[in-house]
Amino acid sequence: MTYRVVQWGTGNVGRMALDAVLARPDMELVGCYVTSPAKHGVDVGELLGRSPIGVRATNDASAIEVIDADCVLHMPLPSAQVNDDDPGHDTDVICGLLASGKNVITTVGYVHPKSYGEAVHSRLRAACASGHSSLHGTGLNPGFQAELVPLVLSGLCQRIDRILVRESSEFSRYPSPQVIMGMMGMGTSPAEYVTHSARYRTWLSGLFTESVMLVADGLGIELDEVAVEEETAVTDEPLTIAAGTIAAGTVAAQRWTWAGMRNGHDIIRLEAIYKAAPQVAPEWTSPAWVTRIEGSPRIVLEADRWLNNGLLATAMHAVHAVPVVCDATPGVKTFLDLPLIIGRHTVA
Repeated sequence: MTYRVVQWGTGNVGRMALDAVLARPDMELVGCYVTSPAKHGVDVGELLGRSPIGVRATNDASAIEVIDADCVLHMPLPSAQVNDDDPGHDTDVICGLLASGKNVITTVGYVHPKSYGEAVHSRLRAACASGHSSLHGTGLNPGFQAELVPLVLSGLCQRIDRILVRESSEFSRYPSPQVIMGMMGMGTSPAEYVTHSARYRTWLSGLFTESVMLVADGLGIELDEVAVEEETAVTDEPLTIAAGTIAAGTVAAQRWTWAGMRNGHDIIRLEAIYKAAPQVAPEWTSPAWVTRIEGSPRIVLEADRWLNNGLLATAMHAVHAVPVVCDATPGVKTFLDLPLIIGRHTVA
């Protein structure tokens, strides 16, 4: 079977997804949505620096809804989401796509839509029912590390007392000022950061609260609340990174915690350390990825430099999900509802 795919967004992750779709014999690119007026009407091949492929990008969302397609890879820029004046914009877009009969795989949350409340969850379910389609949220973190890994490891345990997952990332090579400075607020003064990053805080906490709730749901744990903590650190010296320059005395690191609480104890704890450069906040030094289950048996996985391209991994986790989601029954589909998503082996 050939799956007809629409790409939504052509940022770093979106372009990698496009490359992957075009390389797969079981997929056909039939449409591409862009936000930039300069990209409207441009052949997708030219956007990728290739010869034309006969599919032109459009910035008309209604044109995407009427395309005959099996799946939309929904990958808008995170910075655009955070800065959008309408916090429900993505839900509106996704519901429109679902109701038009297209399955949607998104890399910007929705790994556990119930976390956003019954109003959002019921809208998504109704759109799936109307279009006989499915929604699946995936990615790297959230979308793999925070949810799939601890859930898979839990199958080895007789007893689980506490779960910790920590990501430690440094962004010195990440070439996006829109994300690093614009969205994350790196390079702002501590006072400016509080105001500048209000939407970012709300958005990021929503994503990782979904992850905590998904793990709890999978383990059959009813949480009392998800507590959120945040710290920032400033740099003592100016930093020159791929996204630009960060002045001395400005925010250059963040440490986040989302703790799923039950009876006053954090049972599921997700942590994220984000640094503009590795030398900032040395007191927050950690392996790049830690997954720890306290229980019987105790399980500890720690890895540094375990992945050399997180953007590509995010794109591929979504692309590999296309056949699984398209073949699923209609509805909101989390990792708890789908079979394991497995990559394709390519022989050179």
